[in-house]
Amino acid sequence: VHLEESGGGSVQTGGSLRLSCAVSGFDIASAFMYWYRQPPGKEREMVGRISSTGKSTIYLESVKGRFTISRDNAGNTLYLQMTNLKPEDTAVYSCNRGSIWGQGTQVTVSS
Repeated sequence: VHLEESGGGSVQTGGSLRLSCAVSGFDIASAFMYWYRQPPGKEREMVGRISSTGKSTIYLESVKGRFTISRDNAGNTLYLQMTNLKPEDTAVYSCNRGSIWGQGTQVTVSS
C-alpha cells in the first residue's frame, strides 16, 4: 500500500496550488480519506476529510472557503485544491487513510 503526494511548491500570498495523492495497493472507493499538514515546529493537524462518495467533506476552520478536497475513485486519487494561500498555510501536507501515510509534500507561502 502506497500513498504518494505531489503538487507542492513555493507560492506568494494569495496564490493557489493543487495537491494530488496517488494511491496504490488498495481501492479508495470505499474509504474516507484525509489530508493533514504539519507546520514547521508545530504538531500535525487535520486539514480535511472527504467521505467515500465525495458527498461529505469537513475542513479545519482556518481553511474553510479556501481549500477543497475532492477525489477520483476511478483513478484512485485524492486532491486538495488550495486557494488564497497565506503564510500560515506553510507546512508539509500529507494524505492519510488509517495508519497509512504518504511521504508528504512541502508547501511554502511567502508574504
